[in-house]
Amino acid sequence: MTAAFMDLVDVTIVNIAISSIERDLGATFGAIQWITAGYALAFAAGLITGGRLGDIYGRRRLFLIGITGFTIASALCGFAANPDMLVASRLLQGAMAAMMVPQVLAIIHVTFPAHERGKVFGMFGAVVGLGAVTGPLLGALLTEWNLFGLEWRPIFLINLPVGIAGVILGRKFISESRAEKALRLDLVGVALVTLGLLMLIYPLTRGRELDWPLWGHLCMAASPVVFALFVVYERYKTRRDGSPLVELSLFRVKSFAAGIAVQLTFGVVLGIFFLVWTLYMQGGLGWSPLHAGLTGVPFSIAVSVAAGLSVQKLVPRFGRKVLQAGALTMAAGLLLYLWAAGRYGTEISSWQMAAPLVIMGVGMGLIVAPLTDAVLSDVPREHAGSASGLINTTGQMGNALGLGLVSVVFFGAIDEPLAPAAVGAAYVEAFQNALWWVVAVLAVIFLVMFALPGRPKQHMEAAGVEAEEEREPVLAH
Repeated sequence: MTAAFMDLVDVTIVNIAISSIERDLGATFGAIQWITAGYALAFAAGLITGGRLGDIYGRRRLFLIGITGFTIASALCGFAANPDMLVASRLLQGAMAAMMVPQVLAIIHVTFPAHERGKVFGMFGAVVGLGAVTGPLLGALLTEWNLFGLEWRPIFLINLPVGIAGVILGRKFISESRAEKALRLDLVGVALVTLGLLMLIYPLTRGRELDWPLWGHLCMAASPVVFALFVVYERYKTRRDGSPLVELSLFRVKSFAAGIAVQLTFGVVLGIFFLVWTLYMQGGLGWSPLHAGLTGVPFSIAVSVAAGLSVQKLVPRFGRKVLQAGALTMAAGLLLYLWAAGRYGTEISSWQMAAPLVIMGVGMGLIVAPLTDAVLSDVPREHAGSASGLINTTGQMGNALGLGLVSVVFFGAIDEPLAPAAVGAAYVEAFQNALWWVVAVLAVIFLVMFALPGRPKQHMEAAGVEAEEEREPVLAH
């Protein structure tokens, strides 16, 4: 949970402090782009490999290497003397996160019996909700407080005590696990999947700033060809020595294949919403980072509470319907937000946003925790790391696609150049346009969810275990 929280906070915390970093280090616009995008690229490109390395060499070992490296990289970011050092440290941080994060779900999957796993995924979902909004709020507070005159540096240095605690607790409490049969790392698979991901995500991340160059479109168009080559090679590798990077047989598991599709499209929703929401509040309404960060607190609390309840109380009774209710609830919150943004315009207050944000947060909480639970429900233990890496990677890919689409659904709705007085109204209109797109994607997610199992297998097992426990005292009498 410590590792999952650190990663989620780190993804969001930097955006708030960008202007302070730019001013302090004299960074160019290109360097600023790399400070934010470099982490995401290194993280997304390494996730599948990181998951498989855990299966081969031990998940506890990879977790400890990853969290130690992440903590050291955070220190290097915090003490960076120039933009180049900060960019290099962020790339290292992303690569270490790719080793650390897939082990989180894999360790949960192999440590807990199926009937207990739901409770743990409920906690995981609550941490996801907390991390999503804690990052911007923490970034705003640490930058505004300017602790010891360090300006933006504490946003990275705060990882040091958390990371050290994670290493100590990990060494003490996590037991080692790895795939039962000996596996070897598939280096050709690593090269192909990394190349395919970079060809898709890099042009999306940098496209708008570079005015959508031709090479970017060519790279994105060619990335499916690289992924197709990867699939062909993985089939060959499976036949030859049974040690592929990605176990393609996982996609024959209906719950896994459907869950991955939902994860990808839900990643698009999160990628679009969080960025346009920040642009709307800070660029359109002229709010300070702290004001914007505090506005997100009701959303964060709602996600955490709903995530905890969903897996422990609701999914065992209602199964897949909980996730579908989450998609509909989130869409209802967005529609209410659309109405409020149109009704109050640039005069809208944080209080008038609270109700839509709470409804959206409840919807998101009903999806994030049960989704992970459903995707991993029928995955064999020996492929837990590989499956976990795939779950994280598809989420990251969806996120990157969402961020790329922001330039179309948000900035595409703004007629430039704008007079200063017209910026607020233009941003409000663009925000509403983007929210309609998010509602449409949630409708697609709702339909894709019909392919998920009606009730994840472990909850049926849990019901059986509880019935057995209730029967035992009766038999004793």
